[in-house]
Amino acid sequence: MFNGAVEFSHLLLKEKVRPGDRVADATCGNGHDTLFLARLVGPTGRVWAFDVQQQALAATRQRLTAEGLLDRVEMVHAGHESIVAVVPEQLRAVVFNLGYLPGGDKSFITLSGTTVAALEGAADLLVPGGILVIVAYTGHPGGLEEAQAVEEWASALPRKQWRVWRCSSLNSHLDAPYLVLVEKH
Repeated sequence: MFNGAVEFSHLLLKEKVRPGDRVADATCGNGHDTLFLARLVGPTGRVWAFDVQQQALAATRQRLTAEGLLDRVEMVHAGHESIVAVVPEQLRAVVFNLGYLPGGDKSFITLSGTTVAALEGAADLLVPGGILVIVAYTGHPGGLEEAQAVEEWASALPRKQWRVWRCSSLNSHLDAPYLVLVEKH
């Protein structure tokens, strides 16, 4: 049923995101999550897709154009930490697929400092009932430190306002990607 954390994150997003919603893909990469979100929000919704790499934005734009969904997405050539400065509306969901661009330069990775800043900004933009879906990768240099920073940030959120889960496969490699889910009450 699930091949990994990304597929599980899509199940959770499918439960929360409705046509007309506003959402963001904080790390659009090759555009798979952005495309998934564009389908969920429908023609009246909006997706903001962030990436610092032109290669990622081009791949995402190509994927959206091929599906006829580019008009639902605002492509943002900026780091995810700029989400509050860029997104003018509250959001139902924000997806973070951390690490590096698949097929790209593996030395160019998301970093703890900017990721935590992005999470803080995204949390401020969430509507009640909204979610942050974070897929953390620990199997590359810097990945474990970033995942730990994400968990520390999420663990410190007040229980009365937030629900936080960590979901991982028990029979996979120790460095397999896993999911952190943050839901606003």
